[in-house]
Amino acid sequence: MRTALATWNRPFIIFTVAMAAVAAVSVGGLILDDRVLVGAPIWLKPLKFALSFMLYGVAWAWLIALMPKRSRTLQAASAVIILTSIVEMAILLTQTVRGRESHFNSTTETDAMLFELMGITIAVFWVATLVGSVVIGARRIAPRPENLAIRLGLGISLVGMLLGIPMTTRDSMREGFSGTHSVGVVEGGPGMPLTAWSTTGGDLRIPHFVGLHALQVLPLIALALTVLAARYAVLRAEEVRYRMVWTAGVVYAGLIALVTWQAFRGQPLLRPDWLTLAALAVLIGAGAAGVSWAKAGRKELVTA
Repeated sequence: MRTALATWNRPFIIFTVAMAAVAAVSVGGLILDDRVLVGAPIWLKPLKFALSFMLYGVAWAWLIALMPKRSRTLQAASAVIILTSIVEMAILLTQTVRGRESHFNSTTETDAMLFELMGITIAVFWVATLVGSVVIGARRIAPRPENLAIRLGLGISLVGMLLGIPMTTRDSMREGFSGTHSVGVVEGGPGMPLTAWSTTGGDLRIPHFVGLHALQVLPLIALALTVLAARYAVLRAEEVRYRMVWTAGVVYAGLIALVTWQAFRGQPLLRPDWLTLAALAVLIGAGAAGVSWAKAGRKELVTA
């Protein structure tokens, strides 16, 4: 699953560098611009989006490099992904400079037009990502455990993107806004450092974020298992690592379901009630059972 950095997809590498530049500008904005928007520093949102796009760009640059031959369909999908991401970031930066909210904002014709354009670009972005994911997922581009991690990561990431839709359909407590990520509280209240996720109510950005980055987390888990196999004999069997990845994927999907449920109940991430803790305990138990099932794969191979 390792490839030389020089072979990674160049357009996505350039895109990642561009997003790193946006992140640097955003950090400068946080230092030099003391404006606050909806209870958070105005340059915090572009910084978060730039960092997220950086992770996304690196992941796709690497995935495309794993493909045994070029695919015109994948190249077209990649171009659309990059273009729509740039449009999204450009609108976000424009609104930041203007001192306006970029999401759910319909208070003026300009704000409404820009938010509608963001919605269109996100929809096109998702379709292009789906096409690219199908092209990549249809090929075996890595050893069995790593290939499973890639397929699960792509699929769960697509679901994570869709988890942003409920934010646009919820009634906002603010006039002129056509959606909200907060549940049970008005946006702009106390939030966690960096993420600004609500500490007083539910926040639908959490499951959206967790789901979106399955594409990075699951392949990294698979890679870690491969590295650890050199030290731990139990992991040297491919079947064991394959089952471990399945376990990680199921637990990760369960975690997304858990934080989604928690958010819709208007509950802050770091203030879970007993129901949330009980569900978390079940999830941990399922993970432990999955690890045992994975270890049993080595014994089955020995006795076969």
